Amino acid sequence: MNTTPAGRVAPAGRGASDEGARVSRPPHEVSRRSSSVPRPAGALRTLAWGIGLAALLLVSIVVAVTIGPAALSPADVLASVAAHLGFGEPTLSPLRDGIVWQLRMPRVLTAAAVGAGLALCGAVMQAVTRNPLADPYLLGLSSGASVGAVVVLVLGWSLVLPLAAFAGAIVALLATLGLALGAGRAGGAAGAVGGTSGPRLSPTATVLAGIAVSSVFGAITSLVIFWSATNDSYREILNWLLGSLSGTDWTSVAIAGGALLLVGMPLLASARTLDAFAVGESGAAALGVNVARSRVLLLGGTALLTGALVAVSGSIGFVGLVLPHAVRLVTGPGHRALLPLSALAGAIFLVWADTGARTLFDPRELPVGILTALIGGPVFAWLLLRRRSLA
Repeated sequence: MNTTPAGRVAPAGRGASDEGARVSRPPHEVSRRSSSVPRPAGALRTLAWGIGLAALLLVSIVVAVTIGPAALSPADVLASVAAHLGFGEPTLSPLRDGIVWQLRMPRVLTAAAVGAGLALCGAVMQAVTRNPLADPYLLGLSSGASVGAVVVLVLGWSLVLPLAAFAGAIVALLATLGLALGAGRAGGAAGAVGGTSGPRLSPTATVLAGIAVSSVFGAITSLVIFWSATNDSYREILNWLLGSLSGTDWTSVAIAGGALLLVGMPLLASARTLDAFAVGESGAAALGVNVARSRVLLLGGTALLTGALVAVSGSIGFVGLVLPHAVRLVTGPGHRALLPLSALAGAIFLVWADTGARTLFDPRELPVGILTALIGGPVFAWLLLRRRSLA
């Protein structure tokens, strides 16, 4: 009879040397072995959730378009969409067709794209920074975009607002990364984890740099508003800062949807790298991940996507913070399921949040950022209490 080092009886035909060989395998071999083990139950469960959320998203888009002062039916929405896509003859009056295709459908699709992108960015940032409170605005992106948007609104250049907001977000990202890298040099971190040379971009330095940049850009925004904004421009600025999807059109759909496809798809493909980040920098490097390069690419990708989304929606909070935590309760920590399901859940959430924002207080419209904060705050508190009780 053979015993293992822990004192357990080894199965027949398996000696202590076999047990020792198993224990002494390099981490990357153990990881490959464990990742190659099929998990049909978990895969089927993820697939079922994905199909269910995708179906719910499609139903939500159709139903949300029907809600508003002008009564429409799902059949009207489908008929209008089919006619514009060339699958049938127009059956609605020009007025009703314009309400569906020119007013409500672009807004609902923009809400879906923005919600999906923000939730996806939140899940990625929480993994990269190993900070459960991370969201797409952690790196000062929202504050930078606000500066660009406020400046052009004060100047009366509303047509270039998306470009200015995007440029402001990128400037904020560069400032944050530059400050974080400077902190790495000052700390003497020569030689980043993962075999690359240069200063280390640590999660702590990145978060602190983002807070500093956000504070500075927020102060600049307040100064511009205080010094120059008047009457109509002040109301327009406030509406944008609180987050709003009013006035969106098919150009907004193209910007948000295009950014989600071009940047969101590579982020979805980074699930294995994000799983490696969960074991720490040394563990990720042992698994073959170039930690420094991967972190810069992932943070840069979330910044690009967030900048494009903020450019069409304004500052909408809590979507990227709350939705990944809610989905994680269902899927667990694995990012292969977490990333796509978070995107679908974020899309559904923002579609209905924006629908409520434009209809609950009719004829007045509430900025959707206010509603997401009113919903997201209590929900996040409940999630925290639930996780504590489960622990």
